[in-house]
Amino acid sequence: MWGSKKKPSRTAQIDSLIGQNTEIRGDVIFSGGLHVDGSVKGSVIAEEGEESLLTLSERGTIEGEVKVPNVVVNGTVIGDVHAPGHVELAAQARVHGNVYYSLIEMAMGAEVNGNLLHKSSNHSRTAPDSGTEDS
Repeated sequence: MWGSKKKPSRTAQIDSLIGQNTEIRGDVIFSGGLHVDGSVKGSVIAEEGEESLLTLSERGTIEGEVKVPNVVVNGTVIGDVHAPGHVELAAQARVHGNVYYSLIEMAMGAEVNGNLLHKSSNHSRTAPDSGTEDS
């Protein structure tokens, strides 16, 4: 009935939406999920301590720096992208700037006009012991 316990699982919750015919002039600071179909002329920044997600559709444009833990790009970014979590560049993604990532997924057709710079995660890794290997 109406109160069914089964709900479809959502991979990304959208808390904020910038519509196709909307232009934002200035920085956007958010938490949670942000979906951009319009244009942002300014930086897009996620609040500290949040596992936020930015989704930029094929109709969306960002002219400024992006600092978000998880990013899915299928539109145009003119500026650097800083994503310590996961970056997904879809087929129509166009990035004119550097991409700083920990984990990246790039579809055929995606374009980066800048550098791809891997940043290791903040968690320290222990090196394997060289003297404990069995022969």
